[in-house]
Amino acid sequence: MTDIPEIPTDPIAVAALELARSTENPSVFNHSVRSFLWATLLADHDKVTGDADYDPTLLFAATVMHDLGAGSRAPGRQRFEVEGADLAAELLTEYGIAAAQVDRVWEAIAIHTSSGIAERRGLLAYLTREGVGIDFGRQAEVVGDRAGAVHAQYPRLSMVRSLVDAIVEHAARSEAAAPRYSTAGELLRERQQDGVTRMELAAAQSPWGS
Repeated sequence: MTDIPEIPTDPIAVAALELARSTENPSVFNHSVRSFLWATLLADHDKVTGDADYDPTLLFAATVMHDLGAGSRAPGRQRFEVEGADLAAELLTEYGIAAAQVDRVWEAIAIHTSSGIAERRGLLAYLTREGVGIDFGRQAEVVGDRAGAVHAQYPRLSMVRSLVDAIVEHAARSEAAAPRYSTAGELLRERQQDGVTRMELAAAQSPWGS
């Protein structure tokens, strides 16, 4: 069987996994875990695992909890990225992670949909955004023949549609949750106008499908 990265079993990782599993639908949860696996493979590919800024604990936290804002714990009073970052920060603070490290995870989650910004905010923000992006088909060549093993263990379950549904549901709760030109705001507008979003249409062109 093709080797894929191991899921950590330390108390923080277990708590992050449980929070994601208990508040996200199964499709979004699998996407969150795959994002960590892709990000880890990308770190190996980019040869950055020896860098001082590379922290696998923080990477796991940022990737596995990046969509908490699209889950049941998010109230819908702010953008889903921000509410997800707040929820992740609460958990990490509860487990005694230093404020500066918590802030790095908060930022990586809060800007993971911000193309052109996340890539310039340090290694953690870059790997988090690109790990998520690989699950949408960007840089698919990085993971090579390991994609099959990852998808077998964490199947897609119509991920794009499920994630868009969750983001749109959150965005519809308040104007502040769906500001114009934000990811959520645009997905909500497209769903209301056309019944389908560009993200869903683009999934058909992804090497992974939906």
